[in-house]
Amino acid sequence: MKGIVTAVLIGFSLFALALLAFSFSHATLIGLVAFLVTLWTNEAMPLGVVSILPILLFPVFGILDTNEVTANYSKSIIFLFLGGFMLAIAIEKTGLHKYFSAKLLSFFPKTSTGIIYALAVTAALLSSVLSNTTITLMLMPIALFLSENKKLKKRFLLATAYGASIGGILTPIGTPPNLILMGFLEEHHLPSLAFGEWMLLMFPAIVLMLLVMPWILSRGVENENVEDVNHTVLELTHTQKRLYFIVVLLAFVLLVNTFLKQIFGFSLNEKLVLLSFGLLMFVPHIGFLDWEDTRSMPYEIIFLFGAGFSIAAAFSSTGLASDIAAKLSFISMMPLFWMFVVVALFVTFSTEVTSNTALTSIAIPIFYEFAKNMPQNEGTMLLMVATVAASYAFMLPIATPPNAIIMSSGIISIRHMANIGLKLNIIGVIVLSVVAYMVWPWLM
Repeated sequence: MKGIVTAVLIGFSLFALALLAFSFSHATLIGLVAFLVTLWTNEAMPLGVVSILPILLFPVFGILDTNEVTANYSKSIIFLFLGGFMLAIAIEKTGLHKYFSAKLLSFFPKTSTGIIYALAVTAALLSSVLSNTTITLMLMPIALFLSENKKLKKRFLLATAYGASIGGILTPIGTPPNLILMGFLEEHHLPSLAFGEWMLLMFPAIVLMLLVMPWILSRGVENENVEDVNHTVLELTHTQKRLYFIVVLLAFVLLVNTFLKQIFGFSLNEKLVLLSFGLLMFVPHIGFLDWEDTRSMPYEIIFLFGAGFSIAAAFSSTGLASDIAAKLSFISMMPLFWMFVVVALFVTFSTEVTSNTALTSIAIPIFYEFAKNMPQNEGTMLLMVATVAASYAFMLPIATPPNAIIMSSGIISIRHMANIGLKLNIIGVIVLSVVAYMVWPWLM
C-alpha cells in the first residue's frame, strides 16, 4: 500500500508543478503518467494490472474515451510479438537456446576477457529473438558459476545484462520500445521498416557496442585467473534439428521479404509471417507446443504495449506532445548530428529513472513533432534514435529489466553499476549518433 500512496503523491505533485507551465488537461495527463510510471517502477502492483489502468483512468479524467484507449491494446503490431514469442517458447521448451549458448561460448578463448566477450555476444544474439529478461535470467547462473572470483563475477554479470540490452535492438521484436515505434509509424501511416531493413540499420551500432562494452568491462581483470570452463557443445536432438530448420526457414523468408521490398516495392505482411510461424508451433507432427505451453506467454507485456500505445496516443491527441515540443523548439534549430546527440542524451538519461517502455511511449510523440517537419528519412531516423537510446541505459537497475535482474544477485552494488554504466551511456550516445548520421542515410 505504501507504494501506491507514493505513486499518488508523486502523480499529484507532478500535476501541481505542471500547472505552472501547462493547461489543466495537459497537467492532468502528466500527473497520470507520473502515477503509472511510479507504479511500474516501485512494483507496488503487478505489471499487467498497472498496464491496464489507462483503460480506466484516461476516460475517467477525460483524456481519451474508452474505445480510443482499448483500441491500443489490439494493434496489429502486437501480433508480431505474439508470433515471435510462440517461437521463443518452442526454442526454450526444446532446449535449443542451450545449444546456441554453448556454441557461441565455444568460439571464444578461455580467458577473463574472452568469457566477457562470449557472455556479451551470446546475450546479445539470443536477446534479438528472445526476451532480454529471459536471456539474462538464463545466463546469470552461468555467469555466476564460471568463477569464484567476486571481481570477475561482477564483470560477467554486467556483460550478460548489457549484452542483452544491446542485442535487443537488433530486431523489431527484440525489446518493447522497438515495437512501440513500429506501432507509432503504422498508426501515423509513416513508412515502416521491414524486418531485414531494421536489422541492417541496427547492425553497425550493435557491432561497435559489442566491441567496446566488453573491452571496458575487461579492463582491470585481464590477468585474473579463470577456472576451467566447460565449452562442450552437445549434439542436436531430432526435435531440435527440426526446430532449427524452421528457424532458419523463417530467417530466409524474412531476408527474401526485405529484398522484395527494396527491389520490387512490395512485400509480405511480416506480422502475418511471424504469426504464421508462431501458429505452426502447434501443428501436430510439425510443431512443438500444446496450448498449455501458452501459460508462459508474457501477457503482462502485451498489456504493457497497450499502455505504451495509449500514452503515446494521449500525448498526441491532447496536444501535449506539441506543447512540450514547442518548449523544446531549440532542438529543431540544431544541425542534424547534434539533434541526434541531444535527443539520445535526453532519452538515455531519462530512461535511467523510469521504464524504457514508458519513456519511449512519451518521447516518440514529442519528437515526432520535430520529425514531421523534417525530410521523411531524417524524421524517421530521429524517432529511431530516440527509440534505441531507451535501450542504452546502463547506469541504474531501474532502467532496464536486465539491469534489475543482475542486481538481484547481491554481487553488484548500485555504485559499481553506475560508475561503469555512465561511461557506457556516453559511449552509447556517441556510437548511436555517429551511426545514425553517417551510416543510416546510405541504408535507408
